[in-house]
Amino acid sequence: MKKTLSGLLAWLALSFPALGQPVSSDPAGSSPLLAALQWIQGTLLGNLATTAAVIAVAIVGFMMLTGRIEWRRGLTVVIGCFIIFGATAIVAGIKTLAERLH
Repeated sequence: MKKTLSGLLAWLALSFPALGQPVSSDPAGSSPLLAALQWIQGTLLGNLATTAAVIAVAIVGFMMLTGRIEWRRGLTVVIGCFIIFGATAIVAGIKTLAERLH
């Protein structure tokens, strides 16, 4: 019992200084990773992706109007495009909400 209590007290004493340390938004050495992720984001949300999404929505919309595809599946494509291209705004909103709650 005495060892457990002393171990708990030692753990608490060592964990409190960690709570006061600031959290940096950019860890050391993450620059190449961030650059790679920004390139992927630019590729996935760039002009080519926007053009492909516009063509996909137009084709699915035409298929829904002619009765070749059901409306539920067509709306899934449209909502998916909104989520993909609005992901940045969605994450920013969640992050803002989490900062307010914290």
